[in-house]
Amino acid sequence: MQRRSRGISTGLLLLLSQIFRVGINNIPPVTLTTLALNIWFFLNPLKPLLSSCLSVEKCYQQKDWQRLLLSPIHHVDDWHLYFNMTSMLWKGIHLERRLGSKWFAYVITTFSLLTGVVYLLLEFALAEFMDDPDFRRDCAVGFSGVLFALKVLNNCYCPGGFVNVLGFPVPSKFACWAELLAIHFVSTGTSFAGHLAGILVGLMYTCGPLKKIMEICSGYSGYQDYYPRGRPGYPEEVPRNFDAYTAGLSEEEQLERALRASLRDQGNRRNSPPAYRFHLTPEEEMRRKRLHRFDGQ
Repeated sequence: MQRRSRGISTGLLLLLSQIFRVGINNIPPVTLTTLALNIWFFLNPLKPLLSSCLSVEKCYQQKDWQRLLLSPIHHVDDWHLYFNMTSMLWKGIHLERRLGSKWFAYVITTFSLLTGVVYLLLEFALAEFMDDPDFRRDCAVGFSGVLFALKVLNNCYCPGGFVNVLGFPVPSKFACWAELLAIHFVSTGTSFAGHLAGILVGLMYTCGPLKKIMEICSGYSGYQDYYPRGRPGYPEEVPRNFDAYTAGLSEEEQLERALRASLRDQGNRRNSPPAYRFHLTPEEEMRRKRLHRFDGQ
């Protein structure tokens, strides 16, 4: 594990540009706080990397359990921080608005601790099964395990569709596994067990008892699953683009924008058969006619 350079660097500048491009006001509070904490601890680490990374030898054998808290919020270098936090930015925007800030904060905290525990169990099992003590000394650091767990949640709440992995379309329900293998073979030095731990924690939440246990432990009964595009496991009637970002527009504003775009394109397609046929309500038809008159002025 190489020593990182502290201070302003290319990866950090790119990350900040992504954040300001989205707009701080458009980022939900827990997501924004998570980004800020990871950037802060990158610039001002509590401990050196070798004293904050997670391994069976350090945690279990030497009883240094504080590494479970330190490892997710420390990164090897600026590019490690950039890729993890850019992923966190878009997953956080989507999931926090869906789950609510209180529950999302609970999920992030639980996943951060639990991915570390599962990672230690995996490394211990590999060391015993392979009879190789090096697995006990493998030290991992970073937020990517939590991100893989969040990816499982995102795919559960938004079933259907495809994800591009190394140029190949992969069904979203298999995207985590495809990315796990792709990252392992393409990027050397990544923690296969750490990423696998995140997937397993995500599956424990979506398919196992973890979510119910979290509800019992917190006593928080106000949370309810919200599936605006259908429940997990049920196909949708109309394919949707789940990556579309509405920029905080209301449904009326989104409809108005879509109608304007449709009217602008209409002149270029008068001789072409329509690809889709929309059935507008009387109210939407009146709005379309008003916009048509406005755009024709």
